[in-house]
Amino acid sequence: MSGKTDFHDLSLLIKSGNPIITIETHEESRALNLLGEIAAHLNRPLFCWDHVDGMRRVDLAYDLAEMENSQEPLDALAQINEAHRTCLFALCDFHPHFEDAPKVVRLLKEIALKHNEKGQTLIFISHSIEMPQEIKRYSASFQLALPSEEQLEKLIRSEATQWSRKNDGQKVKTDNETLKKLVRNLKGMTHADATTLIRNVIADGAITEAELPAINKAKFELLDMDGVLSFEYETSKFTEVGGLKNLKQWLKHREAIFLNRDIPLDPPKGLMLVGVQGGGKSLAAKSVAGMWGLPLLRLDFGALYNKFHGETEKNLRESLKMAELMAPCVLWFDEIEKGISSSENDGGTSQRVLATLLTWMAEKQQQVFVVATANDISRLPPELMRKGRLDEIFFVDLPDFDSRCEIFSIHLNQRQQKSEKFRLAALSQASEGFTGSEIEQAVVSALYRAYAEALPLSTDAILDALNQTRPLSVIMAEKIQALRDWAQERTVMAN
Repeated sequence: MSGKTDFHDLSLLIKSGNPIITIETHEESRALNLLGEIAAHLNRPLFCWDHVDGMRRVDLAYDLAEMENSQEPLDALAQINEAHRTCLFALCDFHPHFEDAPKVVRLLKEIALKHNEKGQTLIFISHSIEMPQEIKRYSASFQLALPSEEQLEKLIRSEATQWSRKNDGQKVKTDNETLKKLVRNLKGMTHADATTLIRNVIADGAITEAELPAINKAKFELLDMDGVLSFEYETSKFTEVGGLKNLKQWLKHREAIFLNRDIPLDPPKGLMLVGVQGGGKSLAAKSVAGMWGLPLLRLDFGALYNKFHGETEKNLRESLKMAELMAPCVLWFDEIEKGISSSENDGGTSQRVLATLLTWMAEKQQQVFVVATANDISRLPPELMRKGRLDEIFFVDLPDFDSRCEIFSIHLNQRQQKSEKFRLAALSQASEGFTGSEIEQAVVSALYRAYAEALPLSTDAILDALNQTRPLSVIMAEKIQALRDWAQERTVMAN
């Protein structure tokens, strides 16, 4: 599946007179097949070099003369330098020989300088290539195109047909909606990696929605994105979040527009969740991905920062690029104020991080929906807060009476306790001023006591647990009231 675009673009780079071309890819066979097609089209011999076989001709579907004693990089380059016929030379995994090898670098430079005379083209193929500074000006880079949605759907159908042939004509079971979601989740993968994931998912003869989170996790691992970015495997459904009615309605109105690029409306960019610690911002962020059926990535600003100049911004750029490869997805900036607060005591790093982030948010084309959560909005710069960067700022306030009833019901049911057997109204009344996480801990504490005393959990046991603790709204009453007063005129209430 080289594709017309790959053939056209790489052919153009070769015909334009670039003496050195680099192809960073894990799909070596695909790159060599593409070069074989181009060599035949240009009527040029194609030679391939690697550490095991040395230099050998591989075009025209059969091996011709090998260059003797060419396993060593210097010998191979020397023979290329002395060759008289214009050829293409694919050099696989050559990059380790760039380091501390002045003779290798000099020979490469000589081949490049003689390109107008001899026309030799070197194509370096490896998973990662860093060209020496002396050679960079003579080289051009090329990337194999990733499969389109149409190509991915054809690939799924092709693999399903092969599975059917091996299983006595049985059909792979799925539905159109799940098939579309699978195609969407495979975007950003190479042809080889997509094929592997497709074969895994149809191994049992069915493609179901329940398998999609595992597909996303496998995709994340194949892209080698671990570190600054983390994959949140368990994305909560909105049924597990009490309250937040306005936020849920807002997201419901925008789901189809974000997921369907054919709708003639600008897709939503993202939102910010501000509120009291433990009020449910993180759970709500996870629930956006769960509601829309998308992978959720969390950016760890603590892991982002590096003591070396420029490395922090590089880490951010690479993380944002990786998120685009996972698109469509939800990108969660957790406690964003810790990463881009307007500090002047870090040598300007936070300002450069902010500039990088704002540029990406303004220019991104991929389906990456941003959810930023913040506890202290006063530390955030105004450039991030203005409309256009994000679509809306929601304030996650302390849950009201009805929301507290719902939260108690959710946490009781999650722990195999039938919520209808409890006096939810009494529990809600007693927990005024409690956050969602504080309500959860009261239920957990009462369960510990019930287990220790070998008694069933009761409403009175939970009421007792509530009476024995003081919520954050009491401990930090002044600060939380100031935050609520600030949000009243500046944000949209999530509940």
